[in-house]
Amino acid sequence: MTDAATVSHVFDVDQQTFEADVLQASLSTPILVDFWATWCEPCKTLGPMLEKLAAEFNGAFRLGKVDVDSQQELAGMFGIKSIPTVMLVKDGQVLDGFAGALPEGQLREFLLRHVQPLEAAAGDEVAAAEDPAQAVNRLQQAIAAEPNKPELKLDLAVALMRNEQIDAAEAELAALPANLATDARAVRLRSELELAHSLQDAPERATLQQRLQANAEDWEAHDQLGVRLLLEGDAAGGLDQFLLILQKARDWNDGQGKKRLLAAFATLDDAELVSRYRRKMASLLF
Repeated sequence: MTDAATVSHVFDVDQQTFEADVLQASLSTPILVDFWATWCEPCKTLGPMLEKLAAEFNGAFRLGKVDVDSQQELAGMFGIKSIPTVMLVKDGQVLDGFAGALPEGQLREFLLRHVQPLEAAAGDEVAAAEDPAQAVNRLQQAIAAEPNKPELKLDLAVALMRNEQIDAAEAELAALPANLATDARAVRLRSELELAHSLQDAPERATLQQRLQANAEDWEAHDQLGVRLLLEGDAAGGLDQFLLILQKARDWNDGQGKKRLLAAFATLDDAELVSRYRRKMASLLF
């Protein structure tokens, strides 16, 4: 993600450009309109987060900025009573909105209800392919240079987890400020850590499979095999193990099967897979 990428998805809106740049443009791309002012303290928190998400979503929406001091008539058209106020315009109509500076996690949830991030640009694909150890080193240097940017510490916690430094990742996660502790990535990382901890003393896959051949009702082996499959990239295989526990031994270990499914759903990017297994889980529960 570059500053140039951020700028390309963010623009200023005034009375003259509103119809073309917001209403007409929203027929093809949703426009998030941020009503703000230079004197507004919450705006100083919200604005940079919106710009960051505009870049991360890579053009799935564009961010229009309205300075209510210089664009009072435009703010009046929308009945703006307080700032910051944010409205999502799609197909020429206001689709949704909120007032106040939401935490980043809630901002992501708001956006994901209406738009999905587009595929990364070529430069971002290179960054995504960065070796986990290199990412940890890069982020540690960035934090040393800018210690007052807590979002870098969340990036570091995620990178540490990818580098299998579980305890270090957990320590960074625990030290995050409250506004980042509810970020979608922090929630996901917390679930990943919970799953990873359960494998610290677990046998290897082959041993677990042998145990199940000897005793198909060894629910601990099913549970540990499910976690291992999930973390090793066989998401469906892992979810199947948890579903089996839910189906055959719902109350085992205080409802472990359901707990594992919910934790797994929080870690997976495959929306179709998660939706399919949520339906399977629901059919067993209700």
